[in-house]
Order: sequence, then structure tokens, then C-alpha cells
Amino acid sequence: MFEAFFDYNFLFKSFLAVIFGSITAGIAGSYIVSKKMVFLSGGITHSSFGGIGIAYFTGISPVLGAACFGVASGLGIQYLASRQKVSEDSAIGFLWAFGMAVGIIFIYLTPGYTPDLMSYLFGSILTVSTGDLIALIILSVVLLFYFARYYRFIMYVAFDEGYARTFSSRVDLFKYLLIVLVSLVIVLNIRIAGVVLVLSLLTIPPNIALLYTNNFSKVIIVSIIAGFVGMLAGLAASWYLNIPTGATIIFTLVLLWVISRIVMTKTKDKRQKTKGKSNKRAERI
Repeated sequence: MFEAFFDYNFLFKSFLAVIFGSITAGIAGSYIVSKKMVFLSGGITHSSFGGIGIAYFTGISPVLGAACFGVASGLGIQYLASRQKVSEDSAIGFLWAFGMAVGIIFIYLTPGYTPDLMSYLFGSILTVSTGDLIALIILSVVLLFYFARYYRFIMYVAFDEGYARTFSSRVDLFKYLLIVLVSLVIVLNIRIAGVVLVLSLLTIPPNIALLYTNNFSKVIIVSIIAGFVGMLAGLAASWYLNIPTGATIIFTLVLLWVISRIVMTKTKDKRQKTKGKSNKRAERI
């Protein structure tokens, strides 16, 4: 499999997509999990389907259509929740349903057959284009720079927004910028896992990381590593077993989370037993 990465151009592109997909999903996913905005991200994910439908109808790039619709939906949810006094759950529900409805209508109105649609719904990393890769690389660089430059402030916004507002008036601006970045991460990773499963790509690796550490910077690093391992293993498994890549990647990530949880539970039990024995010896002395 690994020799084939360099023999086949589409496999090499898939390998690069795994690298930069794990970076973008690991960074953005750590933020949305820490901020407890997974449901909001789900709204962005499914509403972006509207952009895919419009793109098919108008003949433009589906990724571009999804990006525009996804970013607009993310900003719309944030605006409705903060300015129009609409509950965030309701705003997400409105735009989630609206985006899916728009996508279905425009795909139905598109003349002819849309053979590429399944790759956007369920993911197909083997069909990643050069343009998709360039966009992922650029987004990876932007995220790395942005989180490195404003790490402490982003951490405050993620864990204690009230505290962040005590020393800066730019919290809302940062939140809008982060929503835009999260939306772009979701859209550009749709090729890997699809509209249906891409949210798992952002949420499972950070939850694996949280089993090992609560430090935000370490969570980001472990999330990237876990995402890379899970995505690469899923890609290899789908290649050998000839099964859908997106679903296999998510299945592998879930399996990795289960294994990590079992390992950490056993490690914790051993530590408690060792501590208990040490306490008993101390009492005897």
C-alpha cells in the first residue's frame, strides 16, 4: 500500500489529503469540542449541501458552492443567536433544514445525471483533486499561523468567553473569524468523509486526545496525530478491502477511540490499585 502511494498519482494525492486533512480537522475540531459547538458545526456541515446543489445547477465547482453556503450559514447562525435573540439551537435547525432543502431542490432541477454526488455525501478521498489539495494546504498554514499567533486568546474564548471579554472588545470578531475557519475546514474535508460523516472527522480525534490530556495545546497536537493515524489506517483498509473510504476512515477513528478508552481505563485501574497498595503499606508502617 505505502509503495503504491508513490506509484499512483491519485493515491499520493490521497496521502497528502490525509496529512493536511488531519491538521485542519485536528485544530478546528479541538476548538469546537472545547467550545461545545459540535451541534453548530453539524448545522454548517449539512447546510453546505445547499451550496453543492446550487453549484451543480449553475455549473461551478461544488467545493466553491459549499464553501460559500457553509460560511454564510455559520455566520448566519452566529448572527441570529447573538443579535436577533434567536436561540442557537433554533437558528441551527432553521439553516440546517434550509440548506438541505435547497440542495435537494437544485440537484433535482439540474439536467442530466450527477455522478459525483455520492462522493460529496459519503466522501471519496481517492477523488481529491489538485485544487482541493492546494486549498487544504493553504487552510492548514492559515490555521497554524492563526492559532499560534492568538493561541491564548482563542483558548480563553473556547473555555471562558466571559473572562475573554474582560480584557478585549474583539471577542465577537474573533468568534466570527473562527466560525469562518471552522466552516472552511468542514467544507474542504467533505471530500474525505462526505457531508454525512465529516463532522465525526472533527470530533472523534479531539475526544481521543481528551482521554490523554486536558491541556489545550496538547489536545490539538494529539488530535492531529490521532486523525492522521486513523485516516491513514482507514485509507489503507479501504484500499485492501475495496470498501467505501469515507465510512472506513470514520469506522477506524471510532475503533481507535474505543481502544484508547480501554487502554486508559486499564491504566487508571492499575494506578488506583498501586496507590491503594501503597496506602495500605503506609498504614501498616
